[in-house]
Amino acid sequence: MAMIRRFLPMLLVLLSPACLANFLLIPMDKTQTNHLKAYGLAYAILKDDVELDWLLNYRGGSFMVQYSKAIERECKLRAISFDVLSDASEAQIISQISNPNVNMEVIKLHTAAKIAVYSPIKISASEFENTDAVLLVLKYAEIPFEVIYDEEILKGDLPKYDWIHLHHEDFTGQFGRNLRRLSPNDIKAQEAIANRYGYTKVSQMKLAVAKSIKEFCAGGGFLFAMCSGAETFDIALAAEGIDIVDGIDGDGVDPNAQSKLDYSQTFAFQNFKLHLDDDDGSAFSDINATGGRSWYSENEDYFSLFDFSAKWDVIPAMLVQNHENLIREFFGQTNAFTKYTVKPNVLVMGTSSQSDRYIYGELGRGQWTFYGGHDPEGRRGGNRRMATDLNLYPNSPGYRLILNNVLFPSARKKKRKT
Repeated sequence: MAMIRRFLPMLLVLLSPACLANFLLIPMDKTQTNHLKAYGLAYAILKDDVELDWLLNYRGGSFMVQYSKAIERECKLRAISFDVLSDASEAQIISQISNPNVNMEVIKLHTAAKIAVYSPIKISASEFENTDAVLLVLKYAEIPFEVIYDEEILKGDLPKYDWIHLHHEDFTGQFGRNLRRLSPNDIKAQEAIANRYGYTKVSQMKLAVAKSIKEFCAGGGFLFAMCSGAETFDIALAAEGIDIVDGIDGDGVDPNAQSKLDYSQTFAFQNFKLHLDDDDGSAFSDINATGGRSWYSENEDYFSLFDFSAKWDVIPAMLVQNHENLIREFFGQTNAFTKYTVKPNVLVMGTSSQSDRYIYGELGRGQWTFYGGHDPEGRRGGNRRMATDLNLYPNSPGYRLILNNVLFPSARKKKRKT
């Protein structure tokens, strides 16, 4: 009896919660207090060379990691919900996920991707770019990135990165057409780069940049493009050697421009019709879907995410992880993608009755995702020059899709089987 009393304090210590804390679960279902910050913590863990499990379709795509006081402290500092697990609890979760009859999978994330954001804020004020949704969410989630622009790409710096983002850019060299988002100083800054690199027109320089990004992707890089960055990227590639710029560059449009387009050079789109009339507002082509009532009424419409097999279609399953399946539509210079312009080999991951919103494809050894719209929490009629305060939207499902793409390069890539 005396021996039991002597060893009882030691036994209580061994059975205390601290000793059973072997894993930390960051749930990503509706119990999570800050989904966006959770991605930032996941990135920070990877940056510290600690492996992280992404539990696809388990409680909204949760993260699980070996327990440490430092990670628990970061969860508290960032107001992220978490659960501390014992070995037995972790094993029970893994066993549940491993069941072949459930649509779940464990994906190991290994290293933090090196991220580049292509933006004119590198060379000029470009105040409109302060509303770039990816810049906003990377800053809010505390994920480090580097801003690059045409000069860095023309110098050959792209191989330094794993992931590049395009947003408002106009790769056709028309400076956003009639949206007038660029100031005269912004335009002069782009023209100066073109002159330094021997291009007589900005459109020629932008094509060279687009082709370099295409080579980056084919070589194993990941491209994530939103808004007009997605649409004009493909237009520029299809229009190589064709003048589709009216007046800005000192000469007219090739009258046969439409018939000369080479859709085989594009990533996502085919059979689209250019909007060459200068009176056509800010539209570039009929890739841009504007026919749904989302863009013209006060009613809120939604696009839906497809449900992929986490065990067989791992890549799209990662890219659609969310706590919501229906996501509110949002607008942009390129709102979403007209269905008939999307190539049949492109994987549609998010769609509505009117358009495709969220699409994926592969090129060579690389991958790309195009996501229509300007700001997932933007409202039509709002001030598009005013940045969204993400402190008001810490659980935004639309912004979660962006951050899925940020983490995606950290996973071992597997080909789709269906």
